[in-house]
Amino acid sequence: MLRVTFLGTSAAQPTASRGLSATAVRHAGELLLFDCGEGTQRQMIRYATGFDVAAIFFTHFHADHYLGAIGFLRTLSMLGRTAPLHLYGPRPAERLLQVMLFTGTDVLAFPIEIHEIAAGAVVRRPGAEIHAFATQHRTPSLGYALREDARPGRFHPDRALALGVPPGPLFGRLQRGEAVAAGGRTVRPEEVLDAPRRGRALVITGDTRPAAATAEAARGADLLVHDATFGDEEQGRAEETWHSTAREAARVARDARAGRLVLTHLSTRYDQDPSPLVRQAREEWPAVDVAHDGLVLELPLPD
Repeated sequence: MLRVTFLGTSAAQPTASRGLSATAVRHAGELLLFDCGEGTQRQMIRYATGFDVAAIFFTHFHADHYLGAIGFLRTLSMLGRTAPLHLYGPRPAERLLQVMLFTGTDVLAFPIEIHEIAAGAVVRRPGAEIHAFATQHRTPSLGYALREDARPGRFHPDRALALGVPPGPLFGRLQRGEAVAAGGRTVRPEEVLDAPRRGRALVITGDTRPAAATAEAARGADLLVHDATFGDEEQGRAEETWHSTAREAARVARDARAGRLVLTHLSTRYDQDPSPLVRQAREEWPAVDVAHDGLVLELPLPD
């Protein structure tokens, strides 16, 4: 499973229908949060993501992207959580999160591990790596690319049988990439498996101007989630505030040849009718959708 649930899709301030930035990703049996804006825990309840978060990845430390963590961590403590929670983010993650989470409040019932990271950092999670890359915003900021491990190629039982491998446990060992002894010889996995198949790739930018680093991180990605705060008519405002227009986001997706682009972090003027953003973006890259709170996407395996 690789499931993406959009919990908050509004820029800077919430609206009646959109919360502040947060995206939940369910992968390989664990839940990851990317940003945790005010009200995120309520959105998690509303959209049934569960609370079993293993790690939170902050793209940057503007308030609309992290304030929700204060209440959420206290809820986890009251619920009796004991497993460690890992928090990742760019500077000043260590200083800010220490103050925000531990000053003048009750002691949490579970350990917190704060990791201040920079572009180029790689975080290993079950079945995948999460790569941090540089984005362009008014404060230190990162995007994140979740890249699954390659999967074994297709197994051909007929080839294995022809080589003297009996059905059963030896089939499983070959599928896991192990050589086995059968038929008086050593049978190697490459004799019965096709070439490895690529895993899926998901890229989340956070707030950013369009950047070459994003296009590189999203090269061939199945899904790119990109800041699209403004439309064409507010190009100057996008540049002034270090955000992107929908058209600019689509150009990044086009350069990256991303399979699908989802626009998020919308200005309140597009709260009820984001269709102008979609129209402008599709003039640059056709595979475009716009996020709304509660949107769930399940990324299929490439083949």
